[in-house]
Amino acid sequence: MPSRQLVLASASPARLRLLWDAGFDPIVMVSGVDESAVENSDPADLVEILAVRKAAAVAKHVPASSVVIGCDSMLSFDGDVMGKPPTPEAARHYWQRMRGREGVLVTGHCVVDVGSGREASAVASTIVHFGTPTDAELDAYINTGEPMKVAGAFTLAGFAGPFVDGIEGDHGNVIGLSLPLLRRLLADIEIRIVDLWR
Repeated sequence: MPSRQLVLASASPARLRLLWDAGFDPIVMVSGVDESAVENSDPADLVEILAVRKAAAVAKHVPASSVVIGCDSMLSFDGDVMGKPPTPEAARHYWQRMRGREGVLVTGHCVVDVGSGREASAVASTIVHFGTPTDAELDAYINTGEPMKVAGAFTLAGFAGPFVDGIEGDHGNVIGLSLPLLRRLLADIEIRIVDLWR
């Protein structure tokens, strides 16, 4: 068992699964940060600010031996920042725009060593090439409820996987967390990622 407890400041089951599959046993503590209170026209800046705030909010409530990971994802598409769609109609509109085109999924990451107070943050970006689902396929997808829970109304690790033709970059980043970036950020605050494995 690791001597440090990894804490994921996110309710995302996809992020939790990524960490679990990579050898970690994180606990989940949702930050409660109001994402709508942060405004920034640059998607990369926005997700990094939110990741830092989420990690900092959770770090106040966990033991000093904890290492906190905060993340936030958005889709940058045609100059717009697309988070979780507020309604099924918005999800349909997202997809009608995205079909056959590409966007950039950006995920802000922040790690905090609670005991020392050290933290590091950065953003990972992955180009996403969207397929061309039919209107009937979109209706079926929207009826699953999945697009309401994820940035850009899609995820690779779910029902939308067949509607993404390909990506350029880290697939984990599109799911919600870049493991290579996590390793680098932990190294920046003098934590070896292997020491957090279960």
